[in-house]
Amino acid sequence: MNTTPPFGAPAAAGERHALAADGTMLRLAVPDPADEPAVRAFFTGLSDESTRMRFFGASRVAGTRTAARICRPPAESGALLAWRGDRVVGAAEFHGTTPHEAELALAVADDWHHRGIGTLLIEHLIDIARGRGVRRWTADVLAENRAMLRVLQDLGLPLHRRAEAGVVTAVIPLDPAADDPGREEFLSAMGLRERQADTASLLPLFRPSAVAVAGAGRRPDSIGRALLANLTSAGWRNGLYVLHPTAESVAGVPAYRHIADLPRLPELVVVAVPAKAVPDLAEECGQAGVAALVVVTAGLDADQSARVRNACHRYGMRMIGPNGVGIADTGGRTPLNANFTGIRPVAGHAGVAVQSGGVGIALLRQLDRLGIGVSTFVSLGDKYDVSGNDMLQWFETDPRTELAVLHLESFGNPRKFSRIARRVGRSIPVLTVDAGRSASARRAAASHTAAAVTPTVARAALFRQAGVTATHSIGDLVAVSALMSAQPLPRNSAVAVLGNAGGLGVLAADACADAGLAVPYLGEELERELKQILPPGAVCANPVDTTATVTGESLRRAVDAIAATGRIGAVLLALAPTALGDPLAELTRGSAVRGIPLAVVAPERAEAVDLLPAWHGALPVFADSRTAAVALAHARDRAQWLARPRGVVPLLPGIDPDRARAVVAEYLAGHEAGGWLPPEECATVLGAYGIPQAPMRYVTSGDATVRAFRELADLSPAGTVAVKAYGPELPHKSDVGGVLLDIADPNAAYAAYAELAHRLGPRLAGAVVQPMAARGVELIVGIDQDEVLGPLLLFGLGGTAVDLFGDHGARLTPLTDLDADDLLGESRAAKLLYGHRGEPPCDTDAVADLLHRVSRLADDLPQIAELDLNPAIATPGGVTVVDARIRVAVRHPRDPYIPRVR
Repeated sequence: MNTTPPFGAPAAAGERHALAADGTMLRLAVPDPADEPAVRAFFTGLSDESTRMRFFGASRVAGTRTAARICRPPAESGALLAWRGDRVVGAAEFHGTTPHEAELALAVADDWHHRGIGTLLIEHLIDIARGRGVRRWTADVLAENRAMLRVLQDLGLPLHRRAEAGVVTAVIPLDPAADDPGREEFLSAMGLRERQADTASLLPLFRPSAVAVAGAGRRPDSIGRALLANLTSAGWRNGLYVLHPTAESVAGVPAYRHIADLPRLPELVVVAVPAKAVPDLAEECGQAGVAALVVVTAGLDADQSARVRNACHRYGMRMIGPNGVGIADTGGRTPLNANFTGIRPVAGHAGVAVQSGGVGIALLRQLDRLGIGVSTFVSLGDKYDVSGNDMLQWFETDPRTELAVLHLESFGNPRKFSRIARRVGRSIPVLTVDAGRSASARRAAASHTAAAVTPTVARAALFRQAGVTATHSIGDLVAVSALMSAQPLPRNSAVAVLGNAGGLGVLAADACADAGLAVPYLGEELERELKQILPPGAVCANPVDTTATVTGESLRRAVDAIAATGRIGAVLLALAPTALGDPLAELTRGSAVRGIPLAVVAPERAEAVDLLPAWHGALPVFADSRTAAVALAHARDRAQWLARPRGVVPLLPGIDPDRARAVVAEYLAGHEAGGWLPPEECATVLGAYGIPQAPMRYVTSGDATVRAFRELADLSPAGTVAVKAYGPELPHKSDVGGVLLDIADPNAAYAAYAELAHRLGPRLAGAVVQPMAARGVELIVGIDQDEVLGPLLLFGLGGTAVDLFGDHGARLTPLTDLDADDLLGESRAAKLLYGHRGEPPCDTDAVADLLHRVSRLADDLPQIAELDLNPAIATPGGVTVVDARIRVAVRHPRDPYIPRVR
């Protein structure tokens, strides 16, 4: 599920909404003095046993005192309440005992036990405690209180316990570092708990036992009537109702004025009333106990939107929409077809979730034409509540769904999307369209990194790390869906191309090369075997010209022979019917070819892709070579992603986060608007993370520049130094002539500072003097703290021509060992780093270590808004940062992984 505001925005009034394990929505809120009577009633209502477990005794006075303390906590403490309606059903608090340690306590109403309330409160209270600088919790628990001990154990955080005199004291670290295995264990455990709660809450949407339609009037051409007609045609009779102000029935379905008038309470209400009527209807549904809404109405203004959201939160309703085309689910006792797409999805294994109704209609039509059935279809619309993250978790738990097809124009919580998609992608393919790539113009930014992290770069990093198959068009999405639904994944990148017309085969081979696939030499032995199978005159190189007289049976035998070698990943047939016959028609009637994907290019076909019935289910047939090759390349990418280990975040010695935090905090205390750290502070922050830097001196006069020259010149291979201008308004020093190199003597050093002062005037605050670095490969390593995506790490060729090269690879942090390897291997710098034209290879292990240290820095200090290490010079002896800039800003980030309802 998505966060309420974007990642990085503070929670409104300390309030959030989340789901219990059974899908019940709760309001979680920081208490205030007005809540004290409700909190006191909560503690008073605990059973004697629960009171004893919480307070180590049966005293009711302790509950009264605790209620007063919770509602008026001191600054070093914090508390969180779980509300269901106007009743408190759970309370968690921590009391500061040392500057970074606090004691945890928890209680849950007796009738709400075993529904995950305690765990949910602790997860959210961790977020609050971290924000107040608490690093560890302790919790004293009676040894017989197995339920509380199990809650602490199941959190997934490292837990250290000691027992004495019948009391177990648990010590819980709240903020494991990115390289601590406990962090991944905690996130995984929390993600699985959220999945259980999420899918339980969606059952009323997709598997209701009763449905009401609001907005189905007397006009047969209205959207409401179309929704009603689709429900009745799907088989809904009993349990289907209409909400109408005057009619007794609509289209033969009984109608009632109010929800309270219905003979049974519907779990789902489909809303197609005018926008002005939606808020009151949502309020009425919530008061009556309706569990879910599908709102297809568009055009809600800000006030109407807020009222609808508030009603859903207040009464715990899940909602899809508004501004969508509806939903469908083929898995219930009676299929649910509550959409107005004009298409009745047939049962199948494709889960489809789209943001755009138009895209949804196009996808459903194409899938229907191909004969690919649908398990669940959702038009998310404006995503007030249910999001793509929710739907991925639904698809993951639905045994009918074998393919997840998404179209998302925006991400409310992309970090959570990435984790969910990675988990889901291990069992089913996750396919999407990379929408919004046209918004790729570089934004005006003060750092090279910020300018380079365009929407295209950011989304590519997100999809790649999540293992999502991201196509560039709806047509390609349909083509890949067809291939993956009908054929196995390729073993490798090698493709054998067979064509019954030479030109078709050559075009297909070119398309494969353009898509990043290989069309390799088949080998003498296989060539001889193919010559025996194919008609006389066949040219059995790759691509293979089978001649126009080839039959479908010969093609099948040839494919069998190619598959048997184990060296070829896929076979692409380029076929055209001739006067001598149609080998494609014969091919579909043959016996099975197993273990290798087979695709056909048939240019005379009108549709971009078809699935033809064949011996083993279906054979994908493409109208053009490009589409076929792109589909095979995406299938190859998925196979490689599945075969890769998951990667680990390496342990890093020599890290001192507290030192870096102190520098940043001190700077922000005097600069509320944030800004660029001065050179010495910047060096201190990098040094706290063991990032290798060239020696430097910060100077503010010509005499100081001379002294720095004398200290540093001998550290340079040539005995020279560089003098670089510094000023808060000088982000790109080279652009204004602010970098003077190869200063060879004290007089030149003095003159260099004078030249900078004359050239830059009041913009010059000082200068940095460094020994000239040894020659090497100039790199850029950067961080952009995106408000939605969080920190992204950028890597590529650096130096003064960094923007000209455009060599920008990016990954979301934290960086795994595989992420770092990919960044190095995919960069244009790779040949230079690994040795080129006789040059010795650079120390790539040191470069990877630099990437990991910068990644850890970005994770630990969200106040770092931008970071540029440009250049960092790689040599056979290591890597050294010779120029660094860090911009910091006040940020109060919310943990993107904590379970929340949007």
